[in-house]
Amino acid sequence: MTLNVIDSHFHIWDPDAQDLPWLAGLPSLQHRYTVDDLAAEYAKFGVNFLGGVYVEVDAADHELEDRLLYENASPLILKRMLQGRVNPWMRVPINADGIREPLHVDSEPRGRALEPEFIAGLRAMAAKGLPFELCNRGPELGDMAKAFAQVPEVTVIIDHLGNVPGLDEESCAALAALAELPNSYIKVSGDNPVDPDIVKYVRDTFGPKKVLYSSNWPVVELNSTFATHFQLMLDTFGEDEDFFENNARRAYNID
Repeated sequence: MTLNVIDSHFHIWDPDAQDLPWLAGLPSLQHRYTVDDLAAEYAKFGVNFLGGVYVEVDAADHELEDRLLYENASPLILKRMLQGRVNPWMRVPINADGIREPLHVDSEPRGRALEPEFIAGLRAMAAKGLPFELCNRGPELGDMAKAFAQVPEVTVIIDHLGNVPGLDEESCAALAALAELPNSYIKVSGDNPVDPDIVKYVRDTFGPKKVLYSSNWPVVELNSTFATHFQLMLDTFGEDEDFFENNARRAYNID
């Protein structure tokens, strides 16, 4: 039987149409990327690529990004996690299925996730059934655990294995605390080749129903390749239907 795959984290962009300041020092990524390009990568493996979750690209013009996603009618874009500033009065794009406020960028101060308005914004998101896409600096994962413990009702989907620097005591404690939350999920996504020990710890700690496959394409091409990462995931997880499909359906409420 052919393996079904939902990619829980991909990006697409067009530098000719969008300003992405963070691409300035990354010439290898200064190209147009489409979801059809991503589908072609999966076709090389002979799997059934059902589509995936678009994650915001930290563009200079968020409204333009929202419009470009609205105009993109590809059935392979299953959900859209768009950018917003989390607070109880936040503006949410009408075509957003969830929100990511980038907490990993240099301009974001440490402690942002513990601010009262951020916590109140998470409660407002939970009331609306909107998941939060968490991308943080690795050493601050403990702050994230403290923040989301205050709003256990919100769905939080943790990007890139929490960006943990390793299995130090502090990182393990933060991951374990996040895993205990009833609506938490975590992604094994490509960038640097993932550490198999971290993957094993996350898999054991979060359990088989809360760990999601993601490619992080095309950012994965910076320090690895799509093919290397996907093959590693196949070697590690086999044809685990929860990892490659079902957990993403649950986390993002994909029909």
